[in-house]
Formats: sequence, C-alpha cells, structure tokens
Amino acid sequence: MKFVHIADMHFDSPFVNLSDRETLGDLKRLEQRKVFKKIIDYIKENNIELFFISGDLYEHQYIRKSTIEYINELFKEIPDTKIFISPGNHEPFLKNSYYNKYNWNDNVKIFSSKFEKVDLEEINIYGYGFDDFYCTDCGIENLNIENPNKINILVIHGTLDGANLQEKQYNSINKNTLIKKGFDYIALGHIHKMQVLENSKIVYPGSTIALGFDELGKHGMIVGEFIDGEIKSSFIPLAETEFVEKVIDVTDIISNDELIEKINSIEMDNNQFVKIILQGKRNFEIDTYELYKLLTKERIIKIKNKTKIKYDLNLIKNDVTLKGIFAGEMLKRLSKENISEEEKEILEKAIEIGFEALE
Repeated sequence: MKFVHIADMHFDSPFVNLSDRETLGDLKRLEQRKVFKKIIDYIKENNIELFFISGDLYEHQYIRKSTIEYINELFKEIPDTKIFISPGNHEPFLKNSYYNKYNWNDNVKIFSSKFEKVDLEEINIYGYGFDDFYCTDCGIENLNIENPNKINILVIHGTLDGANLQEKQYNSINKNTLIKKGFDYIALGHIHKMQVLENSKIVYPGSTIALGFDELGKHGMIVGEFIDGEIKSSFIPLAETEFVEKVIDVTDIISNDELIEKINSIEMDNNQFVKIILQGKRNFEIDTYELYKLLTKERIIKIKNKTKIKYDLNLIKNDVTLKGIFAGEMLKRLSKENISEEEKEILEKAIEIGFEALE
C-alpha cells in the first residue's frame, strides 16, 4: 500500500517578514498552489492509496475561501485516495474554522482533538488534531493500538521531546513513549526540516515549500510503501524556489562601489532567493537600504550587515584622550580569560557605539 506524507504547507501565509519586495509574497503563494497541484498529479499518476497531511495545511488567520475551494477541488481529482488531515497549531479545528464549517470531499478525514481510529482492510489509521492554537497534552499515553497484526499508522502534529516552554505548548510528545506504542509509521508535522527517525518509522517531512531563510535546502514530500510489513520511503523535492545564503567578507573592500560590484557579480540560479550576509571588518559605513537601490539582481531579496568597524585598539589606547582611555578599558575586558562569544559580541558593539559617541 502506497502513501504520500506532507506537512506545513501554510497556504496563504502573508510572508510579511521575508522581504521588502511587495510581490514576493504573491509569488510564494502561487508556488504553494503549483506545488500542491504537483502532489495531486503524482498521487494520480502513481495510484497512491493514502495521503497524510500532518498539520498546518493553511493559515487560519489569512486563509481565503477561494484557496480552500482550490484545495478541495484537487482532492476531488483523487477520489480513490483516502486523505487524512491532522489540524495543527496554525489551523486548529475551531468552531469557525474551514475544517469545521466547510463541506469537504468524501475522501477527506479531518481528525479532532480526541484520538480516532479509521479501520481499513490492511491498515488502521490513528489521528489527532489541535482544537486551539496551543496544545500542552494530547493524551498520547492513553492511546493503545487495538490490532498489532495490522499495519498501524499515526497522523499527528507536534514536537518530539519539547525542551523549552514554547516547544511544550505545541503538543510535546516523548519519543520513547511513541516508540513503545508500536506504530509502523508516525506521520508527524510541525518541524520544518525533514527528519527521519527510528528506521523510517517516525518522520517529519519538513515544510512542503521553504517559507524563509531559516529553511534552507530542498523541500518536498515523503513517498512510501508498505511491503510485507516493511516501510520503504524516500524524499521527493517539489519546491520551485530555494532560499540560499551567500557570504561576503568586506575586510579587503575599500569602497561602496567595490562592494556593489562584488554583490552584483555573485552567481545564482534562477530558482534561488538569496540573502547576502556581509561580515568582516569594514573600511567604510555600509547603508543596506542604499545598496538595495543599486543591485542589478532581483533574486537578492535580503542583505544582512554583520560587519564590524575596523579599529586598532592597541594603537588608539596610547592616545591621551577619552578615546584612548576607552580603548584601553575595552582591551582589558576583551582580554579576559574564558570570555564567551556572546560577551565578545556585546563588547564589540559597545566599542562601536562608544567610538561613535566620542567622535
């Protein structure tokens, strides 16, 4: 029996923090539609029996009815495929949600906040869905497989072994508890980076398309098959665009014009959105907003300035001025044993602000 597993599509995400370019959000939302159509076409062409969507299919706050209708029309194209959706923290099963009030196609099963089991001939599908934007306890400890002789699958949105308070608010599940339950495949969602654990039995497919620069690399879907009780699965990339970071060291660059030439000469593919990270010791002031105006490559959508002013503290400390006294004091602090990187960064920023104030 063959399946497709996706999660974290986030249909109609506003992408407000992605770029200053107004059209980029529209381009990414169009990509969401195109990629979802690719998935449905793959399911049709390969006679996939099961389709698992492990939460955050859409954004509750921003989703348009037209997008829901687009999704459901595609579901109608695969009537022989059973679709199982586990609502996540971005689109919980609320009273006024489309999961609750929309008339979905007959092949769609949407799980609620009580564990449910769907009996199929060879497989039992268990599922759970958020009913609010937070979930601190889904009650996984009380869930037991009824028929271990069948293939048993769990579809759920959540965090494995949530370590901090924020993670624990998004259905933190103990991995060892999950393993002991004995599921043959656990279709997870919530973590946007693909993770395959426990001999491919516990799987995060990652976000279906990259949603920002914190999601570098390929994105897509998991496809798999159960053969004689064994799982064979693989990852298929789908996203039409990819986020990449390019680093430029400005230490040996002596002018703004030279920096612009350097940025404009960077090689990039047509399917890439690029963030430029400037680092090193700068010889001149860098205004990122002015840089944007002079860029020739539209694929560069972010510039992050992580440079530091080039100061010779050992030279400046000899000055009989406030700057000299300040430089000497900062050198002492930077020379302390066991200074952490965080402390060093704070001091370097303090040096920069201090020298600007003493000009």
